[in-house]
This record gives sequence, C-alpha cells and structure tokens, in this order.
Amino acid sequence: MPENAPGLAAVDLGSNSFHMIIAREQGGEPVTVDRIREQVQLAAGLGDDHLIAKDAWERSIECLKRFGQRLRGMEEGRVRAVGTNSMRMARNGAEFRAEAEEALGFPIEIISGNEEARLIYLGIAHVLADDSASRLVVDIGGGSTECIVGERFEAIATHSFYMGCVNFTQRFFPDGKISNRRMTDAVLAAQLELQPSVREFRDTGWKDAAGASGTIRAIAQVANQNGWCEGGITAKAVRRFRKELVSAGTPDKVASIPGMKTSRAPIIAGGAAILQACFESLGVEHMSIASGALQEGVLYDLLGRINHEDVRVRTIRLFQERYHVDRAQAVRVERTALTLLDAVAQAWSVPVRRARPFLSWAARLHEVGLTIAYNHHHRHGAYLLVNADMPGFSRDDQQLLSVIVASHRRRVRAERLEVLRSKPSRTLATQLIVLLRLAVLLNRGRSPDPLPRVDVEATSAGLTLVLPESWMEENPLTVVDLAGEDAALRELAYSVGVRSREGA
Repeated sequence: MPENAPGLAAVDLGSNSFHMIIAREQGGEPVTVDRIREQVQLAAGLGDDHLIAKDAWERSIECLKRFGQRLRGMEEGRVRAVGTNSMRMARNGAEFRAEAEEALGFPIEIISGNEEARLIYLGIAHVLADDSASRLVVDIGGGSTECIVGERFEAIATHSFYMGCVNFTQRFFPDGKISNRRMTDAVLAAQLELQPSVREFRDTGWKDAAGASGTIRAIAQVANQNGWCEGGITAKAVRRFRKELVSAGTPDKVASIPGMKTSRAPIIAGGAAILQACFESLGVEHMSIASGALQEGVLYDLLGRINHEDVRVRTIRLFQERYHVDRAQAVRVERTALTLLDAVAQAWSVPVRRARPFLSWAARLHEVGLTIAYNHHHRHGAYLLVNADMPGFSRDDQQLLSVIVASHRRRVRAERLEVLRSKPSRTLATQLIVLLRLAVLLNRGRSPDPLPRVDVEATSAGLTLVLPESWMEENPLTVVDLAGEDAALRELAYSVGVRSREGA
C-alpha cells in the first residue's frame, strides 16, 4: 500500500457507541489502518423530554475531540460523519450538533432511518460472500433497529424501527431487574413494531440471515462460548439466552455469564428482547455474524462518491423516471444553470465543489412536482424532495434541494431559507435559486434549439445578462420575464439586469 495514498475516514455517531474507521484506498478498496470505538450511550442521556442530558452531552463531545485529533489534517471531502437515531430524536439536537462539529472538526450529517439501513447493508454486503442469494440483515443499535433485505450490494427492502438496546432497556427494565414477565412484554412490544413490515420481508424470499452490531455479536459470543450453538446464533440459542438473563435477574449477575462483556451487560436485556422478536416475527432459524456495520457502509459510500460511483446520481435518475420528468428540458435547464454558475463563481465566492452537484440535481428535478399538478408544482416538488426516501442524501441535503426547487418560480420567499441550519447553506441556497430561476426562464420555450451565447457581467450581489439583440427581439416573452426578475429577487438581496449585445 503506497504510503502517500490519500486517507478516508468514516465516523458513526451511534446511540450507544461512537465509531471511527480510518482507511487508505488500495485497488479501489478501503484498507483499514485505524479503528476507534467509544461507548458514550447518547441514547441513555435522552430523557422523556427528548433532551440530551448534560453528562451524555459531555461524554460525547470529549469523545469527538479525541476523534478530531486523529482526523486533523484530513481533507473534508474524504471524511464523512453521520448521526443516527438519538441525534434524529433529540429536541436540542441542533445545539448539540453545532458543538459536536466544532469538536470533530468536520460536518456531521443527520441521516434518516432508511438511509441508515441502506448504509448498514452496504457495509455488511462487502464482508459477506458475494453470491446472488437474497439475504436478511438485522442491526440492533442503541436507539433503533434496522432490518434490510438485499441482493449482493443492493438493498431491496429497508426499514428502521424505533427500538434499540438502550431505549428498550430503559423502557422495560428501568431498575435493571430482569423478569420473565418483563421480557415477555419487551418481546411483544418489539413484535408490534415489526408487524407492519413482516409480510414485506417474508415476501422477498430471503435465503440467509446476518446480524450486525454489538448486541448481536455479544449474544453470539455467549451462545458459542457456552456451547448452545456453533457459529452465529440459532433460534434455540436465543431462547436459551433469554432464560439465562431471567435467571441472572440483574445486570451485575448478567455480567458473570461466561462470555458476556461487562460493558454490555447493563443494556443487553432490551437488545435480547428485540433479537428474539426478529427471530420469531421474521422466521429466522439461524443468523450468521457480520463484522461490517454502518461505519463500513459509510466508508464504501464515501469511496463511491470519490470514484464517481455516487448513489445520489442514481437516486436522481430514479426520481426522474418515477415522476416522469421531461429529461430533455431538464438537460437544457441544467446546462444553462451550470454555465451561469461558472460565470459568477468568482464574483459571488461560490463554493463550486458543493454548489455544482446541487445545482445540477435541482435542475434535473425542478419539474418533479408536475406529476401531481401544474398549479403550485414547485411546492409539490419541494414536498416530495424533503419527505421521500432518497438513498445517499442526508436530511440537510434533501432540505437544501427542496428549498431550491420550491423557489425556482413564482414569488421568492426568503423565509423558506430559514429551515436550513447554517448561514453558509442559506447563502448557497440563495445563489443557486437565482441561477436556477434564470436558467428556467431562458429555457421557458422548451425549444430543442440551443440558446445563443449569453455573456454574464457579475458583481458581488447580482449579475447582468447580455443577450444578442436579434434574439431578444424574437423572444419578447423571455425578455419580459427576465426584466421582472430584478424585482422578484430583491427579497434575496440580489439584482438582475438584462441588456442587448449589438451586432449579434
């Protein structure tokens, strides 16, 4: 492995533990060079008010400071950090995230449950045998459980359930005492969570089951060490493990079970109940143990982006197909918008590396709402983009796309930008809205004929379009539209002018 090979890093801010993997790329594959895991129990710090408590907050920030030291000097585009269920649920998550990003030194994405499931499957699929058989993957985290059915490296069905080893232990075993009645109540509750998705999973016809996460690995270690099964976990071993928990009765006695890690004992009861529910509801008889998990999936997804195999591009294409987007028109608008971006990038101090893909994606999907209705189709499109499952996109990504598409026509509303969490994101959205609106207007005629050369004179907060005089005379509607944009964009503190270029 070359010593100067650029590094990659994936950070998983889980509800129970924070994980970090640092790797180098070799032959198109990530090769791990360092791995750090710390149990911070962020989910345990979420009270009934869904606020992160001070002790959990401080544990997490101190952990991220240590992670940040290890990541120091790495390029932002080669580090990806994701927050999961506890950060999704926390009412003070925005404040925590801001401090967490400062400690880590890199942005943190909050991903949806289904995106978490997709990334978990991606990580596990790369460490399992590469065959064509469909497989069920189960990952029991601290605050959520992900169940996925996929083939090879593609997830077919993904679901995230609001039940994890930490929150289920707090809910059903609040004083630590484990009884048969409490275990039965916990298993039934987990089965109720799974019930709406059971038929879908069974109908996929999966052949093999694999488990990931600390909970499943811990139970497998106990089952194998005590001779209840050999390799992986069987349904019989899960039932035997439950009996051992009930017999032990308290976390300190659970810790004395041969093979049980002391750090895992206080939260294992909730995880064991969820695992039993998964076995019984989904018809699992044997589950192999996979070493991969979310952090590996994040690493492979990041590597795909770097090597131009970005799943987000495929997601955009699938959206165009699903919502019957006029691709020819989308291409025309995209081409014009990107040309305008190149012309104003320096004067507007645009972060082109981030701006270019988002402007491209917004142009490709700006008419996605037409499949619902022409009236207010910009709003329909914005709703779809912020609420639909979009593999590869974080919540912030979807929010940014939604705001741009919502503002590509009609009245500009500055308050739409308030949903974006940072000033740089709001500034970027403003710039991309201006460019997309102009590109849409210039291509309003939907003509297959290419536009004439458009010269752009850019200032720090505006631009003037210079168009051939003859073209302006032939397109009076477009000229009127462009003239009205100056008044429309005052809401965003940008100016737009239009003038003719003689002799063209």
